[in-house]
Amino acid sequence: MFEFWEGAHDLPVYSYLIRGIIVYLYIFIMIKILGQRTLGNIDPLDFLFGVVIGDILGEPLADGQIPLPGPLSAAALIAGIHFFLSHIALKMPKFRRVIENEPIVLIKNGKIFHDELRRMKITVESLMMDLRLQSAIDLSEVDYAVLESNGQISVIKHTKDDSTSPSDMGQFPKSKGYPAVLIQDGQVVEENLKRHKTKSWLQQQLQNHGLKEPSECFLFTLDEADNVYVSKKLSKEEQNQILGHS
Repeated sequence: MFEFWEGAHDLPVYSYLIRGIIVYLYIFIMIKILGQRTLGNIDPLDFLFGVVIGDILGEPLADGQIPLPGPLSAAALIAGIHFFLSHIALKMPKFRRVIENEPIVLIKNGKIFHDELRRMKITVESLMMDLRLQSAIDLSEVDYAVLESNGQISVIKHTKDDSTSPSDMGQFPKSKGYPAVLIQDGQVVEENLKRHKTKSWLQQQLQNHGLKEPSECFLFTLDEADNVYVSKKLSKEEQNQILGHS
């Protein structure tokens, strides 16, 4: 009668269904106790919790010989540890920095911190994709780009670019379109350069921005309205100065 609870070699189909209902309700109640944070903000601690709980409670759903009390008890213990760590992190900011990643500034005042990109294993292509998803196609409009603790990149635009649109003032400028990368990490993207401009034009643009060689430039983009975005390679001292670190 209680095969669904104790497990059996030839567990009937209806027992698997009962197990599924029990595990689903169990996880539902557990999430309600832990709070919506576990669902809405997947940081490393929540991700670890989800993986472990899924592994513990997923196996008895596939293997009918495993009794339910053991996995349910182990899941309750993991949930208790997760709740305790989350509670301590709320009460103790120093401990919070141990289990949760701090936000990391990737762009400030339009300048890209390439050292931070490398440290966080973020490629230029991935950064630009995330910025486009935040409706920040024009990098010159980005004041801050921050890698949040949940792995997402948030964008803060310059106030002048975030207040009114050209159409609000009766202006209809040329579409900026999709920006092409002409220099990436000090290397000229020859194919894109040939498609849009010449080497002499590129060299002149670098000089206009105080750069002598492409190797001094981390990122150079050109949109369809001929607007350029240039971010030079920053030394550690320059980066700390921009961030206001001593």
